[in-house]
Amino acid sequence: MLHLVLIAVITMGCLGLLLGLVIGFFAKLFKVESDSRVELVTELLPGANCGGCGKAGCADFAKSIVSGENAPGKCPVSSKEQITAIALALGIDAGEGFKKCAVVRCGGDKHQVARTVNYNGVLDCASASLVAGGPKGCRYGCVGMGSCAAVCPFGAIEIVNNLALVHAELCVGCGRCAAACPRGVIELVPVGSPVHVYCNSPEKGPEKRKNCKVPCLGCRKCEKTFPEKFKVEGFLARVRYDAGVLPTPEDIEVVKCPTGALLTAARHQEIETIDPEYSIK
Repeated sequence: MLHLVLIAVITMGCLGLLLGLVIGFFAKLFKVESDSRVELVTELLPGANCGGCGKAGCADFAKSIVSGENAPGKCPVSSKEQITAIALALGIDAGEGFKKCAVVRCGGDKHQVARTVNYNGVLDCASASLVAGGPKGCRYGCVGMGSCAAVCPFGAIEIVNNLALVHAELCVGCGRCAAACPRGVIELVPVGSPVHVYCNSPEKGPEKRKNCKVPCLGCRKCEKTFPEKFKVEGFLARVRYDAGVLPTPEDIEVVKCPTGALLTAARHQEIETIDPEYSIK
């Protein structure tokens, strides 16, 4: 009996040694050498993993920096000090940043837009849109269920009066909110842009008026007054964010938008947080 036990122990020991040698051989054969530079850059990045750089996360972005695919400055979250540190560590150019901020192009809160259904389902914009087109009459505006706020890693978005509001001082322009919006209402614009058109509907003015009190009518007053700052596509005005000359609060006074769709970001936020039942007379 003891003889059999010894044979079993010796056999298992030999098999374990053999398997260890085989595993060690293949581990060495398929070993992937890690790049210490990638680890260093990953440590220097903020670690937000927001995806604003277009990569899956900070580690993936670090690999793209080391490989030369991206410059450190393309991280929308990193400070100037972090970007400089990465560039110095790798001996490369920091590159130009693209600091942007999210804007919800809609002024249709629960007081300004007609309600069509009483939605009591999942608090998700995509789900709500599937139920009779959502709770609001406008099918192009903010649904107001907070999908954008839920995915924002920086707490830069809140829902007030069934309308998403962006706090620019907290937004880093990662773009997660824009990707989560089922209606494409959220746009990334240059940081510091003071004036926006708070409407996203391409419908004709009379159709917009049926559902919303503050729509853009496509009247072209802004475009005719400041063609270098505004453009009208169909029946919807847009700010020329890429034109190099952004509209100012003073321009709003000159244009005198008949519905109030053209506002400063500060005034838009004030309307919702201080005077929620505000409407243009």
